Amino acid sequence: MENHSSQSPSYNQNNNSVPPFLQPQPFPIYESEENDWSFSQLLSVVRRRALVIAGVTITLTTVVFVSLILNREPPVYEGNFRLLVEPVNDDTKVVDIVKDPNVGKSGLDYESQIQVLKSPELMGKIVKQLQAKYPDITYDTLIKNITISRFAETKIIEVRYRSQDPNQIEFVLNLISKNYQNYSEEKRQTQLRQGIQFVERQLPFIQNRVDQIQKELQTFRQKYDFVDPGAQSEQVVNQTTSLSEQRQLIDGKIAQVRANLSFLQEKNGKLAVLNDAILYQQLLNQVRQLEVQIATESTRLQDNNPTIETLKEKRASLLPLLKNEEERFLGTKIAEVTTQLQTLEVQSQELAKVEEKIELQRKQWPILARQYTELQRKLQVTTESLNRFLSTRENLQIQISQAELGWQLLEAPSKPKLPISDSSIKRYLIPGLIASIALGIGVALLLEKLDNTYHSVEVLKGKVKLPLLGNIPFEKQVESIQDHIPTRKLSITRILNPILKGVPGLAHQVHSNYSAKFLEALRVLYTNVQFLSSERPIASIIISSAMPGDGKSTIAFHLAQVATGMGQRVLLVDADLRQPKIHTLSGLNNLWGLSNLISANLPTSEVIRQLPSMNQLSVITSGPVPSDPTKLLSSEKMKQLMIDFHNAFDLVIYDSPAILGLADTSLLAPYTDGILLVVKIDKTDSSMIQQTLDHLKFSRMNALGMVSNGQKSNINNY
Repeated sequence: MENHSSQSPSYNQNNNSVPPFLQPQPFPIYESEENDWSFSQLLSVVRRRALVIAGVTITLTTVVFVSLILNREPPVYEGNFRLLVEPVNDDTKVVDIVKDPNVGKSGLDYESQIQVLKSPELMGKIVKQLQAKYPDITYDTLIKNITISRFAETKIIEVRYRSQDPNQIEFVLNLISKNYQNYSEEKRQTQLRQGIQFVERQLPFIQNRVDQIQKELQTFRQKYDFVDPGAQSEQVVNQTTSLSEQRQLIDGKIAQVRANLSFLQEKNGKLAVLNDAILYQQLLNQVRQLEVQIATESTRLQDNNPTIETLKEKRASLLPLLKNEEERFLGTKIAEVTTQLQTLEVQSQELAKVEEKIELQRKQWPILARQYTELQRKLQVTTESLNRFLSTRENLQIQISQAELGWQLLEAPSKPKLPISDSSIKRYLIPGLIASIALGIGVALLLEKLDNTYHSVEVLKGKVKLPLLGNIPFEKQVESIQDHIPTRKLSITRILNPILKGVPGLAHQVHSNYSAKFLEALRVLYTNVQFLSSERPIASIIISSAMPGDGKSTIAFHLAQVATGMGQRVLLVDADLRQPKIHTLSGLNNLWGLSNLISANLPTSEVIRQLPSMNQLSVITSGPVPSDPTKLLSSEKMKQLMIDFHNAFDLVIYDSPAILGLADTSLLAPYTDGILLVVKIDKTDSSMIQQTLDHLKFSRMNALGMVSNGQKSNINNY
């Protein structure tokens, strides 16, 4: 079945010319996934995870339904009656007598009254009467099933009772309503009268307490003249300020008088004061005149002349008088100043005493004010307490007059006909179903969040900015063949019949069960690859992927057949020396191949073979798996072989291993026009794609574009 190199194109092994290759293009940027989901994306997730959502919903709904069936309880009935416990209109004149602002409001403490109605003392008698017909009723069960409440903001008390027996409900409510009406006529008036008696006993004590505190307050005011604390406090402050100003003025005068006294005791001061002494000045003038006369006469007379002696005797008689007058006048002035100083000092001392007294009073003022405030507070508290007791007595008297009317039964108990909860299934099944659906959607969203694969070509194009050269749809025939690849051989005639119908001489050679979408996608891929370079056609490419199992070998095999059907001389090389698949896809044996061609001195024609039904397509299988594939692919022999392949064929397609973790593709890429990266929808991990692109960028390998594989959604066709 195998055809060897006799049908292959002419092959010159001695051609050592290095063909030109495409230069690496600027590498695209990988965009990280965003967390914002649109409504359309949410619907896409729901459609994609419909089985998960349906499974979770059905499972949880079944669990809820079974649980409700197993725990279903008998239907519960409820009955009620209503009592008017206060008059609707206050028509009695008793209310008009008591001028209380609270009379218009409800006089009944409903919360306390409800607790009394539910108390063991009142309910005990009712329980004993009920046990005569229903022995299983106890106080605890009765309180558990009964509800007593005020009906909205009205003067009505509503009593509800629940049970599984409608007859029991009617009997219990009738008995309770009768007992409550009897209670309102008997016990309630008794309790109100007891309250009035208690108030009457307390009123004299409280009144005496008010009188005693009033007397204490009166005595305090009389003792300390404590009439108006605010005005008196202000008066004390004003007095203190006035006394302080007076004392400062007197202290200034004392300082001035002391300065005058010191001035009088000095020579200049004495002379200044003596200028105002009339008698002293007259005597001084006489003495000075005598001295002038003596000096005048001394110029012409002798010192022993009687005239001069007479003048000297007069002067001598006047000097003692002048001295005495000086001492007398100065003594008088000093005595006046001293007396003035003493007077001012006495005034200052008196003001200081008054200030000290007022200061002592001011210091005692907070204590007195606190005592006064405490007495007023006690008086206010006792007065308020007295007023409350008086108001309580009046209210109790009003309630007694109202209680004489008794409670009125507005709505009598009746036998309930319909249950309030006949089935727990209707109540909980729909919420359980909604919760199950919500949980199913939540599980689907969680799985979607944990899923790092691409689910559509649109998402792939949006996230990876690499040219999308082809979109290969999901094909059941390919999937079936891949599942049975070890035991089946692929017939080329089942693939290319639609493609080659228009090629003369070839249409009769092929038959295909593949869909037109699948084959047309391969043709579009081949055309896009040829259009990548405007200067010259692509002559050699590597088809690889980020992860194993993305379908790179299948894409390479089918692309080679399409290119051959287009009239190209195509060589398909299985460069995956680790997990080769081309020989199984093509139905050829793998006894010898590329590994033999590199390691041994075999001629190239020995390993190039043609497909049984398409001898225009040349194939080199991988050959036996070597122990060190990297060593073979990096050898000079492999580089020369790739150059020879390029020169001998129109298109050389290399099927290489996955890029991540292996150096095989990196060794082959520099000697080709570039790499086609296969990405499988719903399988390839986005993080692996990012790592692959980072590796290609770091290695400066030329990435021609990418091919999406396995798109299951409908692709528009012409």
